[in-house]
Amino acid sequence: MNDAIINKLAAIERCLKRIQDVYQESKDHFETDYTSQDSIILNLQRACEACIDVANIINKHHKTGVPQSGRDSFELMKKAGLLSAPLSENLQKMVGLRNIAVHDYQTLNLEIVKHVVENKLHEFTDFIEEVKGL
Repeated sequence: MNDAIINKLAAIERCLKRIQDVYQESKDHFETDYTSQDSIILNLQRACEACIDVANIINKHHKTGVPQSGRDSFELMKKAGLLSAPLSENLQKMVGLRNIAVHDYQTLNLEIVKHVVENKLHEFTDFIEEVKGL
């Protein structure tokens, strides 16, 4: 595993820690705590972008093709047998959330953000584990 991947995986772990810490402190008033919302959403974006970066490095190394989008990065890994199908699909959904957060913040549903924080952060750690297993 090269240094770029190691550094990106560490960045994902830092983002997850920050998300968990901020959410734990603000869970009871998350809907009205805009600073916590911003912190969590920013760190979700960063974690997602770092996953895309890792996927692109792996795709390039394994010559799986050139991804046309963030979602495509995980699809190419899946097709090459480098990422499990369920994880690929879930990370592609995470890219969708990231895209909404980046490009159309007004329509970002906080209930979805809460659901991701409470139930889906393991997708990032699962990605880290699958990458480490390559």
